Amino acid sequence: MASNASEVHAGRPHIGITTYLEPTIWGVWERDAALLPRVYLDSVVAAGGIPLLLPPVGTDPTVLDLLDGLVIAGGCDVDPGSYDAVPHPETVGTRPGRDEHESVLIRAALEQDLPLLAICRGLQILNVTLGGTLQQHLPDAVAHDEHRPSPAVFGQTEVKVEPDTLTGRLFGDRATVHCYHHQALDVVAPSLQVTARAGDGTVEAAEVIGHAFALGVQWHPEENPDDLRLFTALLEAASTRRTTR
Repeated sequence: MASNASEVHAGRPHIGITTYLEPTIWGVWERDAALLPRVYLDSVVAAGGIPLLLPPVGTDPTVLDLLDGLVIAGGCDVDPGSYDAVPHPETVGTRPGRDEHESVLIRAALEQDLPLLAICRGLQILNVTLGGTLQQHLPDAVAHDEHRPSPAVFGQTEVKVEPDTLTGRLFGDRATVHCYHHQALDVVAPSLQVTARAGDGTVEAAEVIGHAFALGVQWHPEENPDDLRLFTALLEAASTRRTTR
């Protein structure tokens, strides 16, 4: 049975997902732990992949040799020091070590043209890695809190999508998405093409120019199990890479 299971899994793409490193309590234990919301794992599995967790310790870009695709997960605020900015009072809970870890993986993934999906904070660190900056507290710019209505409550945001882009091929000209963020792209990196915006002008998706599948979204597709379009597209790109390398 073990050999049969191995043969079945051999054909499924391996998708790495970056994780949080946080103080955590479980049972009688209170320790730092690498963790990730299960919805990311379920989304990758539902789309046909095998999820592999990538903790922000022992960073080594050669781990990408084991992968067919990479997801940069959401999470805490990006450290403004990574783009030479002074911290805003609302910028809290930064994890500079995770920022650097994910930047290393992003650079290596782009060098290899590994299929890449960057989610929420993932889009932000993608932009910073490529030379862009962030709006540290979005309500200062748009005068509302609809992108993060209240703690642990996702907002529903309608985005307008640019035609003739990967994002456009997946979503058409408009989509309603789940958002939870108070930071967003400010100066967009030169190698990124903005492919979707909210009605207030907030960048909601961007693609790395010159790559077949290197897409970041400001929203949380893993929070909508009825819409797997992004994960399915990632798995299709990963499957193609797996069979051709």
